[in-house]
Amino acid sequence: MRRFFVFFLIALGVVLALGFWYWQNNIYSKETLKLEIVGPTEIQAGQEFEYAVKLKNNGKARLESPELTFQAPEKAILADSSSLRVVQKIDDIYPGEERTYLFKCRLFGEESELLEAKAWLSYQPKNLKARFESKTAFTTKIIFVPLTFEFDLPSKTEGSEEISFSLNYFSSMDYLLENLRIKIEYPAGFIFNSASPPPLDETEWVLPALNQGRGGKIEINGKINGGEGEEKIFKAKLGFLKDGQFFVLKKTQQAIRIAESSVHLSVLVNGESVYHAAAGELLHYEIFFKNIGDKPIQKKFLFVRLESDLFDLDTLKSNNGEFAKGDRTILWDWKNVSELRFLEAGQEGKVEFWVRLKEEAGAGVKNPAVRISANLQGIEKIFETKVSSGVILTQKLYYFKEPFENLSVFPPRVGEKTDLIVVWRVENTWNDLKNIKVKSILPAGVRPTGRFFPESAKFTFDSSSGMAMWNVGEMAAHQGATELAFQVEIEPVASQKGTCLKITGEANLTAEDNWTSEILEETAEGKDACQLDDREGGITE
Repeated sequence: MRRFFVFFLIALGVVLALGFWYWQNNIYSKETLKLEIVGPTEIQAGQEFEYAVKLKNNGKARLESPELTFQAPEKAILADSSSLRVVQKIDDIYPGEERTYLFKCRLFGEESELLEAKAWLSYQPKNLKARFESKTAFTTKIIFVPLTFEFDLPSKTEGSEEISFSLNYFSSMDYLLENLRIKIEYPAGFIFNSASPPPLDETEWVLPALNQGRGGKIEINGKINGGEGEEKIFKAKLGFLKDGQFFVLKKTQQAIRIAESSVHLSVLVNGESVYHAAAGELLHYEIFFKNIGDKPIQKKFLFVRLESDLFDLDTLKSNNGEFAKGDRTILWDWKNVSELRFLEAGQEGKVEFWVRLKEEAGAGVKNPAVRISANLQGIEKIFETKVSSGVILTQKLYYFKEPFENLSVFPPRVGEKTDLIVVWRVENTWNDLKNIKVKSILPAGVRPTGRFFPESAKFTFDSSSGMAMWNVGEMAAHQGATELAFQVEIEPVASQKGTCLKITGEANLTAEDNWTSEILEETAEGKDACQLDDREGGITE
């Protein structure tokens, strides 16, 4: 019995030893797999680089059915994947084997922002049924964003005054930025008026795709209210939309102070405080400055900057101002202007200049206005003059013009009927127009036949007064030209033989400019039978 017990103990020891040996050879720890991400710790936004995901099997067992997952940071773009998460089934990893997987990437974000990349590897060690997962992460800091983004604001302004400013942007990033947005946060007391280009909702703009070396600006006009000495801060963000989320690339802010006003600036254009200019017109600007403080103003400079490209700078004249064409600025020196040298409280001074507007506003320009900014003693004020649309009316006379047929005699002959075609043509430029009408008195003996083209045109004729009228209605800016052709007939009498028969009187156009609310007028000369536009005219036979 004792021998049996000894034998049992020996057998049990052997079994336990074999079990321990088997356990030792099959135990697995995740620490035996080394997984890491290698990349730059600091980087410039938009710069292309590679994340290297490295792994090494430090164990004795083969790792079977491994699956590698790489998760790029939220504000990243992977070169070879539309998704930020890449999942790869890879070959089995043998003991001692090392591998590297590369992921080409660009990171975007604000300066000093930390962005984290992650990686997972799931696998099944040989002879084990359980799957294991190893994880790692790597953080990169954005140290520079190659974008210029800043306000161009005056340092101070008078309370309740209109101000114009811009938000400028420029990219030096070697990458095409798309889906860009700009968002502005206005200070309390700011009242938005207008902007170019127009915003989505007064505070947000959609930008075009921005490549390296490209930029632009947003021009904003509004009024700011506040107490004297109060500081107002404008803030803005530039970023991009991705999956409906706005990611910020750059922020900027600038303060403007409500100045203690000691001077009041005002302007007259061609003698009027509110004036609507026309292309090609000569404008006479009178800048008035009044001392509304209780102390004299002494030895000051007055600056006026011409903000619009519509000004023909070659035509500018000023009696005692110095004009710098390069920066579009006129300077009046106190040495040359007595009121700038010494202006007692309550007194007012004046400077003036003349400049002509260009004939053309440029392709695609709509609702143009010319602006000047006047600055005296740190007080800046913007003055805007709207420019009316350029409208052209022409009146032509034809013997033949499609779609009309004409078998009548020409030159006109006493006692016989002759048909002619009158064509009115209206051209519009840069503003929308409404209530457009063209009128002309037809001479006695000239009668419309009732045929006109297009047939949908609103054409009328009053037989008692001889008034022919075309109600054009509305025309959009840059719409081009619109025409009306109507047929008239004449039957000369004996007393008209040997004369050039008058066919139409002067044509007159009136229209309301939607931008300036001004009533525009244009005329075209009358036509006679000796002034046909498609053939040589003729006197009555």
